Amino acid sequence: QLQLVQSGGGLVQPGGSLRLSCAASGFTFDHYAIGWFRQAPGKEREGVSYVNMIDGSTYYADSVKGRFTISRDNAKNTVYLQMNSLKPEDTAVYYCAAGPPGHTSLLFRTKSPVYGMNYWGKGTLVTVSS
Repeated sequence: QLQLVQSGGGLVQPGGSLRLSCAASGFTFDHYAIGWFRQAPGKEREGVSYVNMIDGSTYYADSVKGRFTISRDNAKNTVYLQMNSLKPEDTAVYYCAAGPPGHTSLLFRTKSPVYGMNYWGKGTLVTVSS
């Protein structure tokens, strides 16, 4: 079965850190871009960061630049999102998704409504609250 398995998330105080993981099952990441998206209550799903698994290039939304770091472990077929200096406005359900690199780049850079990603994780809740 082809799927993305997410782990991590939870409740953290403002200023704290969390790490999310996204592992592929049944396929390899080699030819995809892996993106992290989030959706807060009452808001549209938005792109947070992505990594192009072909060339390793990365991209961050302005809202998380300097605080979040995306990384990959090709041997483990896993992508991570390290989230530091978390803010209450980071509270959302976070999803990872695999898609064509060109399409993924377009989604993020144009801030388009999210569509066309091939595989999705089930989502994990991140709550930033004191």
